[in-house]
Amino acid sequence: MRLNKLHDKKRVWVTAVSLVSTLLFGCTTNNVHQAQEELTVYTAVETDQLKRYQWALKKAHPELKIKWVRDSTGVITAKLLAEKNNPQADVVMGLALTSLLVMEQEDLLHPYRPQQIHALKPSFYSQKTTPTWTGMAAWESALCVNTVELKKRNLPMPQSWQDLTQPYYKDLIVMPNPASSGTGYLDVTAWIQIFGEDQAWQYMQDLDRNISQYVHSGSKPCKMAAQGEAVIGISFGYPGLKLKAQGAPLALIHPKEGLGWEMEASAIVKGTSNLSSAQKLIDWTVSEAANHAYAQNFALVAHQGVQPKHKGMPENLEQQLIPHDFNWAAAQRDRILKRWSAQFEQ
Repeated sequence: MRLNKLHDKKRVWVTAVSLVSTLLFGCTTNNVHQAQEELTVYTAVETDQLKRYQWALKKAHPELKIKWVRDSTGVITAKLLAEKNNPQADVVMGLALTSLLVMEQEDLLHPYRPQQIHALKPSFYSQKTTPTWTGMAAWESALCVNTVELKKRNLPMPQSWQDLTQPYYKDLIVMPNPASSGTGYLDVTAWIQIFGEDQAWQYMQDLDRNISQYVHSGSKPCKMAAQGEAVIGISFGYPGLKLKAQGAPLALIHPKEGLGWEMEASAIVKGTSNLSSAQKLIDWTVSEAANHAYAQNFALVAHQGVQPKHKGMPENLEQQLIPHDFNWAAAQRDRILKRWSAQFEQ
């Protein structure tokens, strides 16, 4: 009986050692696995939106350890182009499509066909045999107007782009700088496509007389209007809806001539040494779960099965978007920005 007890104790001790070894080995294996799953991701997604995406991504892929590098569209685009001979990013997630197409022209994107790409609207992914980019969501140009400040001045509510050139709006308008902001650039390219090249530059000259400040963020003009720092902010729909829901005295106006728009898109950076993990991330960006996260912020998302509902957003929003030529906007980016900077950056 004593011998049996000794055997039992030995068996318990061996089992305990075995369990500890398994746990230690498992942790070591997990650490190695995590090291293989590290990614550097460049993004221009708004900070509050990015937090939601990070949470959803971590829930789906806890094994992905991501170093996020976030800045405005212009800064991220310039950084990617400057690093083209020595890429530092593995993936670009949430950058203006126009910027990704500039990268495509430089042969800086790694082609990849995500597993669920067939569920996306055709206009939301590259139509190359093997796609070079996939879309996430689209945002549209809009005006954020402070109704209290407008009433104080006894001024009419603007309804069109042309209205913004009226002399009574002098120094009351804030606009994003197109050299640093994707929203600013989509406005300029939209005006060129709506009015024609010559008339658009004349329009911008007239508008400039009423601009009090050019800022580096697409959402900042709306935030400034909400705080009374500006009366009219040329911005985009999402921040207007969000701030209005929080009680800001804002009217969200979609100018009647038509709306410029841009797409947030993602791509793998050519030369990444973490290709399989990068592909895993891109697979997630086109998933239905990811698109539900985008739908919290945008009225238009890539997935055919996800229909965002936002109170205060026009039901016919998609019909108000101009037929935007993204490839043209990418090809003309340097020329347009040089001319804009020469005329309006003092």
